[in-house]
Amino acid sequence: MSRPPADVQDERRSARKRRAILEAATTAFLRSGYLGTSMDEIAALAGVSKQTVYKAFSDKESLFSEIVISAVKEAADPVYADVLELEDTGDIEADLRGFARRLLKRVMQPQILQLRRLVIGEAERFPELGRTFYEQGPGRTIAALAPVFERLAARGALQVDDPLLAAAHFNWLVMSMPLNRAMFLGEHEPPASAELNRFADAGVRAFLAAYAQR
Repeated sequence: MSRPPADVQDERRSARKRRAILEAATTAFLRSGYLGTSMDEIAALAGVSKQTVYKAFSDKESLFSEIVISAVKEAADPVYADVLELEDTGDIEADLRGFARRLLKRVMQPQILQLRRLVIGEAERFPELGRTFYEQGPGRTIAALAPVFERLAARGALQVDDPLLAAAHFNWLVMSMPLNRAMFLGEHEPPASAELNRFADAGVRAFLAAYAQR
């Protein structure tokens, strides 16, 4: 079997090194915080030179930003896809309950919780990163839910005067209790699935009590 061309091999090596840097940086930032992490430490954890780190990322801020944005996008993309499927629901209570359970499970991933704390702690230093985290995370979910709720109201499945407000109510009725507990108590592991499902189901019941068509 012939070997790939040299330029292809170089690209693969660069990609492997980049992944190693991102993984090492994630470990370091979550362990020591932004200020407590150095590029020297990241290079050592990744098994590369500091020059290689700077070749891939111009500075610590850009490396930190990529980690946060990539993690939020990875968690948010499936949520967005789930939202779009709600429009064709034939059983709004069951489908909202399933969506809420999946949403809460993704939001309560340990790494996402740790990154959320880190971004909140660095909000004054990196306000744009905090804005991006919000817009790509809860903001994106709420913005996607609003037109879906509006169309469900047009079908007679919901009673909604302000779709964006209804979407925000749904999001936070489901997430506020477990998420706030995790943020303030510093819990690294999410509650058991049964407990998360209880929060999700209760949030859906509260939402439908306010917005179900009567």
